[in-house]
Amino acid sequence: MNKNITPSIKYIGVDDTTLDLFESQYIIPNGISYNSYLIIDEKIAIMDTVDCRMSKDWWANLEEALNGRTPDYLIVQHMEPDHAGNIATAMAKYPDMKVVASTKAIAMLPQFFEGVDFNGRTIAVNEYEKLSLGTHTLQFIMAPMVHWPEVMVTYDHADKVVFSADGFGKFGALSHDEDWACEARRYYFNICGKYGISVQSLLKKLATLDVKCICPLHGPILSENLEYYIGLYDTWSKYEVETDGIFIAYASIHGGTKATALKLAEILKEKGAAKVAITDLSRDDMAEAVEDAFRYGRLIVAASSYDGDVFPPMYDFLHHLKLKAYQRRRVGIIENGSWAPSAGRVMKEMLGKMKELDIVEPTITIRSTMKQSDLSALEALADAILK
Repeated sequence: MNKNITPSIKYIGVDDTTLDLFESQYIIPNGISYNSYLIIDEKIAIMDTVDCRMSKDWWANLEEALNGRTPDYLIVQHMEPDHAGNIATAMAKYPDMKVVASTKAIAMLPQFFEGVDFNGRTIAVNEYEKLSLGTHTLQFIMAPMVHWPEVMVTYDHADKVVFSADGFGKFGALSHDEDWACEARRYYFNICGKYGISVQSLLKKLATLDVKCICPLHGPILSENLEYYIGLYDTWSKYEVETDGIFIAYASIHGGTKATALKLAEILKEKGAAKVAITDLSRDDMAEAVEDAFRYGRLIVAASSYDGDVFPPMYDFLHHLKLKAYQRRRVGIIENGSWAPSAGRVMKEMLGKMKELDIVEPTITIRSTMKQSDLSALEALADAILK
């Protein structure tokens, strides 16, 4: 990673390659980066800190970049601990440094740092307020619920850089080279997905600025083909379909529901479906299943009945979709039950609590295992979902 974003903006973030779960729930096989930046001018500003897990490396990067100088400001754009973990230690080391943040962020500081005296040490900034560092003028843009209420982003007028907080973030350490969209999509829908309206509001604000570079708090710095990244964020935050295709999510106990889901996938492909993706909710990454549900325009859910309800992996999946504001999709339902099928009813009730979903008919009921007599119903469901 080149440590110079511009001649006067340095990258001082760190990779965390040993963390197994981000936010204690998201699998990160390629780690995560905690991004932090330093703007060197007549006055010096640190742009966010990092998680306490990586404090030692961050301090080394910061001190090397400072080269003996002292920071005047710490800009806090987001109070989650993976970015705010070193606020108190930075304040202790640099007693004349001011913490600059939104009013809501400043109110949160004592919640995270007990016994720290913030009196006279903070500057609360409002929408579009500016702070001069000399050549660089920072302008603060409020971004509430992207994805916490205190979030703001910062625009540097000199170098035309947006420090975008969690916006445009991505799973994966910077030391691991991989395609941006896949892990950025999984990150977006699982971290920010519920807050599409808030992301749209931020995108409208950013559209009024001349942006040459985006510096997020996770993932790579974006300085080329910005239209591509912004375009994807626009699609995602509008809950629009990104890829023409059908996503089949199944939760099978003994294999009967799985066999049915695989047969339906085969039928859909024979009928000319542009893309059919499929996942086993009992074994595959739940965050990726959520990502794919949003990516494609059509969804088939197939699940076994369980204790008069639905098999828990499917319940968990649909609960995740509801939390992330799943909407504006066509959905088909397959249930399996050996004596008293209940999964279809439960899935339909859960889907009914989501916005603008078109539940297609027929709902398919399988009794234990798929039989030749079930194929016509699967054909009918395939036709309905493809319509």
